[in-house]
Amino acid sequence: MKNTQALYNALSERILILDGAMGTMIQRYNLTEEDYRGEQFKDWQHPVKGNNDMLSITKPEVIEEIHKLYLEAGADIIETNTFSATTIAMADYFMEDYIYELNFKSAQLAKKACDEYTAKNPQKPRFVAGSIGPTNKTLSLSPDVNDPAYRAIRFDELRAAYKQQAEALLDGGADILLVETIFDTLNAKAALFAIDEIQSERNLHIPIMVSGTITDASGRTLSGQTAEAFLISVSHLDLLSVGFNCALGAKQLTPYLEAIAPKASFRISAHPNAGLPNAFGQYDETPEQMAEQIKEYLDKGLINIIGGCCGTTPEHIKAIAILAKDYKPRQLS
Repeated sequence: MKNTQALYNALSERILILDGAMGTMIQRYNLTEEDYRGEQFKDWQHPVKGNNDMLSITKPEVIEEIHKLYLEAGADIIETNTFSATTIAMADYFMEDYIYELNFKSAQLAKKACDEYTAKNPQKPRFVAGSIGPTNKTLSLSPDVNDPAYRAIRFDELRAAYKQQAEALLDGGADILLVETIFDTLNAKAALFAIDEIQSERNLHIPIMVSGTITDASGRTLSGQTAEAFLISVSHLDLLSVGFNCALGAKQLTPYLEAIAPKASFRISAHPNAGLPNAFGQYDETPEQMAEQIKEYLDKGLINIIGGCCGTTPEHIKAIAILAKDYKPRQLS
């Protein structure tokens, strides 16, 4: 992977900026069912509105524009539009046969945008992170309260699905694989197992970011792990970074970053939400408010990679990028 050394060099020099929310930005376009379908899926027998990942095929100009807005705002790392692009999650839309195309084209779109901005300023190379979401099934918990032993999916099924996704992302040009929004560490282990298989089979080193989700004030993931337990559970691989995203705003995330930063031998990442959702599910935190809270991460030397999750926009990322440029990255222990 030709950009790997440039990535490590950049991380040693500065705090890298991850982009913000994709779904939040797509909502701004008020796309219709017909927009989602495009020409390729105009006669699809099932509703597809809300399947944001398929827009990389049917509305690539929208996804590319969003990538460029984040790059213009100062992002160093752009996530692919593939959060749900596994056979497991795409089963909701009966689109399991399009997984390779979804991931490959999404990676290509992000790569094209990043290459354009790197060419404008070679001193600030831009990188593509292949987004690998948790899927809508869990290995650790039963979906049936009357049958605690029941599982909706098996480890090998998840591993195979993640492997298919990861291979397509790499083929499309991803520089990093980002296993994110982890609510069940066993799901993440299936993804990491698959990625490690690819490393062996292709004889290459893949930079891997791992990002968990602390679901509420309990300070645990949905499957019951504390921040420290989560860190230990994923530390068997040589990771690019470990951190947290989603569920919480920047302020609420601080103690969990503080918990893992002294113990992690990896870089630390964070991409929190723009605060907590209001009664209508909207995120009210302004770019200035979010940046002010993230300043605490920087003052305490907690992070190496910082970005935004739900509710964040290019305006949020710009405010964070302006703030972070005056700080040194967290030193590895």
